Amino acid sequence: MESRTNLNTLAGHVLRMAGEHGLWKSNDTIVVAVSGGPDSVALLHVLHRISRLHVPLQLVCAHVHHGLRADSDGEEELVRRMAEGLGIPFESARIDVPSYMKESGKGFEEAAREKRYAFLHETARRYGAASIALGHHADDQAETVLMHLLRGSGLTGLTGMKIKRREKNVELIRPFLRIYKTDLVSVCEQEGLAYAVDSSNLSNEYRRNAIRLDVLPFLGQYNGQIRQSLVQLAEIAGGEDDFMELAADHAYRNMVRHKNGRLYFEAPSFLALHVALQRRLIKLILNYLSAGSEITDFHKIELIREPIVQNKSTTWSLDIGGGLACIREYDMIWFMHRPQEQSKSYTYELQTAVPELFIPEIGKKMKMKVQSPNDSYFSNAAGTCAEAVFDAGQLKYPLTIRSRLPGDTMKVMGLNGSKKVKDIFIDAKIPPSARSRIPVLVDGSGNIIWIPGVRRSAHAAVGAQTVSVLHMRLEDAEAVEQL
Repeated sequence: MESRTNLNTLAGHVLRMAGEHGLWKSNDTIVVAVSGGPDSVALLHVLHRISRLHVPLQLVCAHVHHGLRADSDGEEELVRRMAEGLGIPFESARIDVPSYMKESGKGFEEAAREKRYAFLHETARRYGAASIALGHHADDQAETVLMHLLRGSGLTGLTGMKIKRREKNVELIRPFLRIYKTDLVSVCEQEGLAYAVDSSNLSNEYRRNAIRLDVLPFLGQYNGQIRQSLVQLAEIAGGEDDFMELAADHAYRNMVRHKNGRLYFEAPSFLALHVALQRRLIKLILNYLSAGSEITDFHKIELIREPIVQNKSTTWSLDIGGGLACIREYDMIWFMHRPQEQSKSYTYELQTAVPELFIPEIGKKMKMKVQSPNDSYFSNAAGTCAEAVFDAGQLKYPLTIRSRLPGDTMKVMGLNGSKKVKDIFIDAKIPPSARSRIPVLVDGSGNIIWIPGVRRSAHAAVGAQTVSVLHMRLEDAEAVEQL
């Protein structure tokens, strides 16, 4: 800011900020949040001056009465008179923070903020406003960055508050984010603008106040420009964070695929990324699935990333929390809202071959044909299918088509002895999520003779002496074909 700060120089600074960041367009309606403190009072007067002399803007003054201090009534009246004097519509709301704290289980600062922003958004909706202007300044930014730093935030947290950020179809704009509070107080005093002093700001009971009153002055003993340094850190981190977001978005578009509401990528492609991009990509996927609830938990992201990188196991499943899960199936890493539910158990007994059997539990149908070895088989079908032929004369009825059971084994063609069906799936690299949709075919002696699409047993093999063949095919229930 210029050394001689007044309303004109402040308006000039805000106009440059607005041009640089596209804070508004001509004839926009802007809801201005005014608490009555010097920062919001200065904001209302600056925007009013800009709307009269530079850019036509429609302003709405919005004030929240928290009802927690004796001087709250006076502050509301101060802001009301100010808005009326400037010819600006005035809106106010009284909020019951203690009741909302009990209802939501949130602390005072978070509960008050949620109720305050809900009112501002509702006011913006009623007036058709393009944005909500907030009076946060450079000192607020320094406090925010330090709070995030102490909390263990990553690069995104170190960017602090954004000058412009979209929330619920409206822009939150902070035209004063590069201006320090001393300049704002100076403008109010030079221009004779009445403002209120919030006595609660002098109590270190709240975390932000403790940062302002205790932590920053302590650090100032070692760096007299600590606030400026933190604001500069936010500027640098903001640019680099934007760059990383673009890189993560590029990786997402190139690597991540969608299938049935699930997201997945190939592990080798992920391993080729820099560790910073690996973390960003996981974060982007989780935020996409969590429908707007931003996930920034470093430990949660590392819980997913580390087993992918270590590559120790080809299949695993992680419950991420929040109804989300991550599953590895060989080279595929899947993200979903919850692990795929296991299909219900089922058993269908056949005393003889039937033309078609629908298996609703897995969305499949089994087609059967008894024919001469020289006859043609089924025509090609759309979708996924699996086929096998058996010597009809050697088959023992009844045939049973059922879901897989623990401990199932099968005598595999070309292999001496039996093998566990679970191991057959593993050898064939059948993903765990797909195994529940594969039935087994059992003959009248209790032998598993076929796992459709995977393996068949040595039982009832077609040979030179075969007189009739049972041809079976398992296909998707929606597949259409001609026999």
